[in-house]
Amino acid sequence: MSSILRAETPIAVENGNLVLPMAGCSVRGGFPSPAEDFHVDRLDLTAILVTRPQATFLLRLRGDSMREAGLFDGDLLVVDRALKPAHQDVVVAVVDGEFTCKSLWLKFGHMKLVAANPTFPEIVPKDGQTVEIWGVVTASIKRLRGGGR
Repeated sequence: MSSILRAETPIAVENGNLVLPMAGCSVRGGFPSPAEDFHVDRLDLTAILVTRPQATFLLRLRGDSMREAGLFDGDLLVVDRALKPAHQDVVVAVVDGEFTCKSLWLKFGHMKLVAANPTFPEIVPKDGQTVEIWGVVTASIKRLRGGGR
């Protein structure tokens, strides 16, 4: 299955803020560190994830064609439509009316969409085919455990 986006209206990021507590220490991925320096601040995730609220949308990824880029089935993608797409950006594109998420290859006046999974073919636009870069993926949000969608 290709990484496609759920066929629903993208969720616009509102001007509201998502403020959550953040510990004042980092968490090591290797050896444990003492927790005595534990301190809690408030962190606004909207300020971190969203630069242009009016142009930012959330889309849910479906499929596994972007798994080697760390994007997995069910992840929420933060997509900025105001950014100019550049070579090697992860983008949301509309190919013949269907949303897809791929890496953008843009060189020498040619464009193609490349999956981050070798079992999926590249999308090279053919004559008469409609391909639009809808937005640039700036972040992903993944759920490791628990409820929600």
